[in-house]
Amino acid sequence: MPTTNMQDAVIIGGGFYGAAIAVYLAKQRGMKRVTLIERESSLLSRASYNNQARVHNGYHYPRSFTTAYRSRINLPKFVQDWPDAVKQDFTKLYAIARRNSKVTANQFERFYREIGAKIELASPTLRALFEPRLIEEVYLVEEYAFDSTQLAKWASRELLESGVNIRLQTQAVAISNSPNQSLNVTLAADGKEKEQVSTRYVFNCTYSGLNQFGGDFPGTRTALKQEITEMALMQMPPALCDLGITVMDGPFFSVMPFPARGLHTVSHVRYTPHMHWSDEPGSDPYQKLDNYQRDTRVDRMIRDIGRYLPSVMDSKYVDSLFEVKTILSKNEGDDGRPILFEKHETLPGCYSILGGKIDNIYDVLEKLDTENLSSRPSPTSE
Repeated sequence: MPTTNMQDAVIIGGGFYGAAIAVYLAKQRGMKRVTLIERESSLLSRASYNNQARVHNGYHYPRSFTTAYRSRINLPKFVQDWPDAVKQDFTKLYAIARRNSKVTANQFERFYREIGAKIELASPTLRALFEPRLIEEVYLVEEYAFDSTQLAKWASRELLESGVNIRLQTQAVAISNSPNQSLNVTLAADGKEKEQVSTRYVFNCTYSGLNQFGGDFPGTRTALKQEITEMALMQMPPALCDLGITVMDGPFFSVMPFPARGLHTVSHVRYTPHMHWSDEPGSDPYQKLDNYQRDTRVDRMIRDIGRYLPSVMDSKYVDSLFEVKTILSKNEGDDGRPILFEKHETLPGCYSILGGKIDNIYDVLEKLDTENLSSRPSPTSE
């Protein structure tokens, strides 16, 4: 098995997090030999693309103060750092259901005023879009959407400028300790002999594939839940085309602009998750997705949403995005979305990183700022 030259860092996973961490290591930490591994044929083509494209400002998380507050802090940073990818030219509404909601309108309003997020009562014209017997209150808020195709262009440009070596259509299959105080990453590409890359650091940013490695990889200590999810892509009627709408927090659905396709995504708490399971090594989530019969549930989504938002019945179905969604099992109760940031003691220099949403990237980079990362391989590994 051939071995390539010693690397400062290998990042596994070419989504937004993997790309951003690779750029950070090269530009901020001075690493000269950084390799990014991606199993697909392009960057940011899986979970970074197949999601609701929401830049959160905390309104989704009235039962998780930490997640809500961090989103409010991170949103202006994200807008400043990726202005070309952020869509702001739409009106965002949050509506509170009268029945079975886990928060009341008063609680929702008070919570977001306390954390300093912008919130005000929606105008009568906007309130008239909703069925008043089912909706207690409607709020005008500040929340945006992102265009993943623009983020992919940013990633390609920045990685090139940073001198990061990008390996597409290549899969990392094992991570192992090496006798010379480095790590070996075993790579497999179609039709090619397996090879090993030696490196000082490994950053496992594979999202749903976090635990799918052989070798000495121990798995994450944090329990993960996997879901196969469906985001329906819809063409909205004129009354809704310039709006983003979320109804919560028991009945829970969202209609959000999806800039990458010029459409809206529709998600529903009951119908978006098609199946779920507890993550474990040897149970490849992507293989489960590949084998899953992707029957859309859009009719059930729209029928239920139409009770609260009647004009959605005039929307037109275009397509569905199916993907594996990964969450920390411990946060199922409060819908919190903290990052997973684990250092593997039995694999010194190996990190597993998972962000629940795109603005969590700042939480990851803050953690990396505190790590004592050397930009030069140890003398014994030269």
